[in-house]
Amino acid sequence: MRAALVGIDFGAVDFSASLEELALLARSAGAEPITTITAKRSAPDPAYFVGSGKADEIAQAATVDNADIVIFNHALSPAQQRNLERRLNRRVIDRTSLILDIFAQRAKSHEGKLQVELAQLQHLATRLIRGWTHLERQKGGIGLRGPGETQLETDRRLIGERVKALRARLVKLRKQHETQRRQRGRNNTFSVSLVGYTNAGKSTLFNTLTKAGVYVANQLFATLDTTSRRLYLNDEVGSVVISDTVGFVRELPHQLVAAFRATLEETIHADLLLHVVDGSSPVRMEQIEQVNDVLREIGADHIPQILVWNKIDAADLQPGVERDEYDKISRVFISARSGAGLDLLRDAIVEAAGSARGSSPENEEQDDAVPNASDDDSPDDSDDDLGDRIPTSTPVGPQ
Repeated sequence: MRAALVGIDFGAVDFSASLEELALLARSAGAEPITTITAKRSAPDPAYFVGSGKADEIAQAATVDNADIVIFNHALSPAQQRNLERRLNRRVIDRTSLILDIFAQRAKSHEGKLQVELAQLQHLATRLIRGWTHLERQKGGIGLRGPGETQLETDRRLIGERVKALRARLVKLRKQHETQRRQRGRNNTFSVSLVGYTNAGKSTLFNTLTKAGVYVANQLFATLDTTSRRLYLNDEVGSVVISDTVGFVRELPHQLVAAFRATLEETIHADLLLHVVDGSSPVRMEQIEQVNDVLREIGADHIPQILVWNKIDAADLQPGVERDEYDKISRVFISARSGAGLDLLRDAIVEAAGSARGSSPENEEQDDAVPNASDDDSPDDSDDDLGDRIPTSTPVGPQ
């Protein structure tokens, strides 16, 4: 399917990177980007988002390049989408619909399919409003005249009933996950979650550490379903549970964040987050902030976090670690593909697990051995802000 991409610059710093990401999203959905139309505006146009003149320019470009579909790098209102389809005489989808379509293609597990269907129905419910005017007519005919339900009302009711059923099933799955987490808690198992921007290399790192064989591809949202494996570290710490989670992206639709809450709760209840960063990306700092925004939205911003600077072979960097002002490891430089620096990452997990267990009530006798220790040296205080900044400190380890 040939696609024309449209991006409007409202003054964002990462506008060009956002357009490149849109092209990757389009390819991940199975489309072939053939042309890109850009413009600058101070605010969206209420009717066409881009203005009538720009809409005509998009229509002309799509006709010349024989585009089958027009993809906007923004969220469109139902009215804007309908007006554009009439003016361009082609199918128009926005960024939210594009991401939902990719998720629908990639969902493999029963839970993942339920979550994607819920997000799609919630999005579709907004598209019904003023979208299909022919559905406003009431059913009629001999013996059927009088008060009745319009087709639009019927569709809304059916969607509402299906959404209610899906939510009930997802609540049941959340309870099952909670039971599994309680069991891990009783076993005193340290839990680690891999988080990060999509295509940062989380699944590659997960496979390298656990030999799990999770699907890996150079595409956005290659992995949707959470996979957990035990990882043996050493005799002192034993094994930890490490989980590979869905990747994040800028302007991630709220419907997906809400629908995937059961999956994302593996992140919320983790003891440590390994925030995997594509060290070779020129917009890595913006991607870090986007991930931290989603972590704040789901209530996981308080969990201790270590930045894992991946793809150092592509960024011409050396393996190493950095520590913050509390002497806690804050950043590890690795290459998941070549294996460089993975020993340093294992040591960082061991240190974090040992620190967490050392602060538990069962280890109070160890705390008594340091009678004058101040509150500022406690592990909980030292990890509070790791998710919201990148500490500047002196690298240690092999350089």
